[in-house]
Amino acid sequence: MRIRMALWVKALQDHIVTTLECIEASHPSSADTPSPKFLRDHWLRPEGGEGSSCVLTGGRVFEKAGVNVSIVHGKLPPGAQKQMRADHASLPVRETPVPFFATGISIVLHPRNPHVPTVHLNYRYFELENPDKPGPGEPPAAWWFGGGTDLTPSYLVPDDVRHFHSTIKAACDKHDGSGGYWKEFKGWCDRYFYIPHRKESRGVGGIFFDDLTTSSEINKGRKASPGPEGPSQEELFSFVKDVSSSFLPSYVPIVLRNKDREWTEEERRWQLLRRGRYVEFNLVYDRGTKFGLMTPGARIESILMSLPEIARWEYMTQMGAEGTPEGELQEVLRNPRNWI
Repeated sequence: MRIRMALWVKALQDHIVTTLECIEASHPSSADTPSPKFLRDHWLRPEGGEGSSCVLTGGRVFEKAGVNVSIVHGKLPPGAQKQMRADHASLPVRETPVPFFATGISIVLHPRNPHVPTVHLNYRYFELENPDKPGPGEPPAAWWFGGGTDLTPSYLVPDDVRHFHSTIKAACDKHDGSGGYWKEFKGWCDRYFYIPHRKESRGVGGIFFDDLTTSSEINKGRKASPGPEGPSQEELFSFVKDVSSSFLPSYVPIVLRNKDREWTEEERRWQLLRRGRYVEFNLVYDRGTKFGLMTPGARIESILMSLPEIARWEYMTQMGAEGTPEGELQEVLRNPRNWI
């Protein structure tokens, strides 16, 4: 599974980067000057593993875009084990480092136009080896899939949000016709991407899941899939491939509909304020960021790739008042909706 997941995220990265470069090339100004391309930065991790960070800055459509893949292994120190155990209660915490393997893809796109939403994606596979039975061929002490994708608009376009959710739901329903995956993972997303000190969500949701394995119980005891044994590892891998493949169909039509809309300086100001909230969540609450910063040999540039180039904070800002377009978004962020 290690090799298959690593090959999948690499192929998905290439496909998404190529698609985003085509969108940049479609901008009218590209007729006069070449469109920006992604910087493709392949890196090696001294402690074990490698990755590829593809980052675009200064685009006409995407102000900053990052599409990262990592395939890493090494020793997980006790501090990182404790951080992980907060979300994986069955894991023992040892006083010595434990061998691990992790691979995944992480995407954050910050568009230039305030009418195009920011989007985030992350899908990953993780193994903890049994230090008492090391070596090839030995089953891991634990393994799981995790991830999700979510949308963060500055201005609310309900049809766009419904399209995003319905596309992802269709991918989920291929693997759970009862709608259980969608219902559980949509609710999990609403709870996870919440900013407690602001009492609002980061965006309008999507799906989020973690610790997804053959015997998973998600959301307080409900199984990940019908059946006494739950889904097989192969079925879960197929699910992850399908939901990650739904990313471009869920998001690209929204970009194409809105990227050439006119916008004002006030709308730009609001976009930067919303980016400030994005930064607050990622640096204060995001588990992946905190875990990455605790991992020896972590590549800080890749971990902080999710942050926008420009954000804004205002003391007691007056934007977002009731009855304004900004206030309409605020109402949804404070009271998450079922969009479909």
